[in-house]
Amino acid sequence: MKKSKIFWIYIAVALVVYAIVELLIFNGQLDMYYSNLFITIAINIILAVSLHLVIGITGQFSIGHAGFLAVGAYISAIFTTNLGFPFPVALIIGAIVAAVAGLIVGIPTLRLKGDYLAIATLGFAEIIRIIFLNIDYVGGAAGMQVDYLTTWTYAFFGVLITIIVIANFTNSRHGRACIAVREDEIAADAMGINTTYYKVLAFAIGSFFAGLAGGLFAHNFFIIQPSQFGFLKSFDILIYVVLGGLGSLSGAVIAAILLTVISLYLQDFPETRMIIYSLVLIIVMLYRPSGLMGTKEITDFFKFNKKAKGGKVNE
Repeated sequence: MKKSKIFWIYIAVALVVYAIVELLIFNGQLDMYYSNLFITIAINIILAVSLHLVIGITGQFSIGHAGFLAVGAYISAIFTTNLGFPFPVALIIGAIVAAVAGLIVGIPTLRLKGDYLAIATLGFAEIIRIIFLNIDYVGGAAGMQVDYLTTWTYAFFGVLITIIVIANFTNSRHGRACIAVREDEIAADAMGINTTYYKVLAFAIGSFFAGLAGGLFAHNFFIIQPSQFGFLKSFDILIYVVLGGLGSLSGAVIAAILLTVISLYLQDFPETRMIIYSLVLIIVMLYRPSGLMGTKEITDFFKFNKKAKGGKVNE
């Protein structure tokens, strides 16, 4: 089966899932709790997939993704609440500003590697949080009141666009160049690949979609506060990518869904919530250290060998 046909089959299945959930919400069979659960899952998938591009595909150890989430959240909230812009326009503006922030941070810091890059990106995220903490225009430490505008439709199509763009980027020559950087940056540079360009490009694209998730996140509640975008939020997003399997987009999606559901259902047990959550992570990493999917995609499990006429086996 041709890749284009498989692609359209996946799109059709996704749209069917969207229609079923939307119908259940419209008929009142899914109350606010469950509709919010689906929206939260969608936001976390966008965050996981966007960071997957930076860490899993390009191999850059960034732990400042919450900073771009905060930029998208506050910028989109300013444009809707304070300036009266339509929600879709505010989402796009927030995502673009987050991408610009990614470029500003990425150009000087992506010359660093490993732990040094991680520290630099973490520092950026904290700088962003402190800036919003001290700006009275966005409410400072008390937070900013935001209109509730995020719906399942916006969240779903945000996920769909994110996955399509990043999957196509990964399968393009640009994506292969990013994978070459991840595998051996020195060898990639020797082969004529502009490693700095591709690292910054991946970082900017990841930042764009983190900003998109930020806009959806901000308008899914009635208030946003700088404390919501601390370094622990960055680690939460990092866990989605590592648990799912570095290099696996499907794994990032599955891990985001799994951990979001576990986290929300454990809210009724505040005393033991983090203990159970941590135990789940430890058990998975002990028995599956490469992550849930390793480097494979879910589509790999649907590829069956076919027998050729001459008795040979073709993939």
